Amino acid sequence: MLLLLVEDDLALGNALLKLLRPHYRVEWVRTLVAAKQHLAASDADLILLDLGLPDGDGLHWLQQLRRQHYARPVLILSARDQLDDRVQGLDTGADDYLVKPFEPDELLARIRVLLRRGAGSASPVIAMGALEYAPHTDAFTLSGKGLALSPMEHRLLQTLIMAKGQVVARERLLQQWYGTGNGGDSNTLDVHIHALRKQLGRERIVTVRGQGYRLVAL
Repeated sequence: MLLLLVEDDLALGNALLKLLRPHYRVEWVRTLVAAKQHLAASDADLILLDLGLPDGDGLHWLQQLRRQHYARPVLILSARDQLDDRVQGLDTGADDYLVKPFEPDELLARIRVLLRRGAGSASPVIAMGALEYAPHTDAFTLSGKGLALSPMEHRLLQTLIMAKGQVVARERLLQQWYGTGNGGDSNTLDVHIHALRKQLGRERIVTVRGQGYRLVAL
């Protein structure tokens, strides 16, 4: 399962990564622009959304998402603790609202509930030709046979298949693995791409020069 964490506070964001990454894949962005770019290129099983962001109000973005019929669950994490704030958040389209500071175990429990609730509306299988990904089991198959992937290879392939044939920028892949503000190791990314091509076939992952990578259906 992939969570999109939209949180601008550096200390809290790092703490949430430490809490969540043993259980889920997490992409952390710190602005609404970055969040929109992520959803334009791929998807997330759940969005953890702060409201007071440097480039706008998360509540307005949530309203836009729901108007566009975005159906994935959204959990607001906010210091706005008044009853009116919580009601407005839920009425705008949030599936849940958790006031900061919160207990880690409560956050994990609420995430589990929302993911179970959202699983019924999620597509059971995402296919790119003979390559298939089942979100409910978090497993890949190629021509019906399971793929044995390292954690990094699995995360990379999940990002590519969720992009549904669109180009995924190298910078976004590196940022997803190493966090905002860290350049990451470009050579390591190349190694993982090479390993995936050995399993999938070189022609299945296309290098788009100057941009990134694209998964194609064969």
